[in-house]
Amino acid sequence: MPSYVDQLGRTVHCIDAPQRIISLVPSQTELLFDLGLDTEVAGITKFCVHPGSWFRSTARIGGPKNLHLQTIERIKPDLVIANKEENNQEEIEAIEKQFPVWISDIKNLEDALAMIRSVGMMTGKQSESESIVDRIKKGFDELSKSMKQARGPSPALYLIWRNPYMLAGSDTFIYDMMTRCGLVNAIPDLQRYPQISMEEMTTCGAEYILLASEPFPFSQKHLAELKQHLPDAKIILVDGEMFSWYGSRLLKAPVYFESLHL
Repeated sequence: MPSYVDQLGRTVHCIDAPQRIISLVPSQTELLFDLGLDTEVAGITKFCVHPGSWFRSTARIGGPKNLHLQTIERIKPDLVIANKEENNQEEIEAIEKQFPVWISDIKNLEDALAMIRSVGMMTGKQSESESIVDRIKKGFDELSKSMKQARGPSPALYLIWRNPYMLAGSDTFIYDMMTRCGLVNAIPDLQRYPQISMEEMTTCGAEYILLASEPFPFSQKHLAELKQHLPDAKIILVDGEMFSWYGSRLLKAPVYFESLHL
């Protein structure tokens, strides 16, 4: 039985070309679809909305942090694909007592590309994964050339939650995507997903406030609410999937980032 090293440095043993795969992360579920693993994926989370056909027909195994362990046991997966940040350690430890679990750990684009290659290798879709990686790299190379012709980086905040307001810190995948759009964190010493007060927002010098569509669904009314406190900032509603999904959605991200005209 072949072995693979996941992004936590753990050795995972699983069969060649597994036929019953469970994905515990929406962005990695979409990747499995784009690799052509239609019949092999046997379980997904309730937040795995892409592709829509799988969302409607594939067995649901709960949410990424609230898994239905008995359902997973019934499926008897050959491989479970998880993520350090998006899944609960205790639940993952319970699953790996019975089934092989490969865990990703994504902080930047390079980590995401390495994950795509690894998933392709484990699932017998190596050439398909290399094609996706090459196309993603080409898209971001073109974006980088475009950014070099623009002005210097602008201070920004990327909000992910309301009541309380929370933002993406400087050690997250979201922040890596922000930098590729020509933005820098207006409060650079904040890490992970900290709370932020209105006073901090109004005094940090942010030129841009990005309001994500997920996990909190910011809308036009929230933009108007913040504009009352931050009249000089450019406040923009953005597609959270483009900034936070680190699978094959990265194929679409560079063109989307260009369209924001930041």
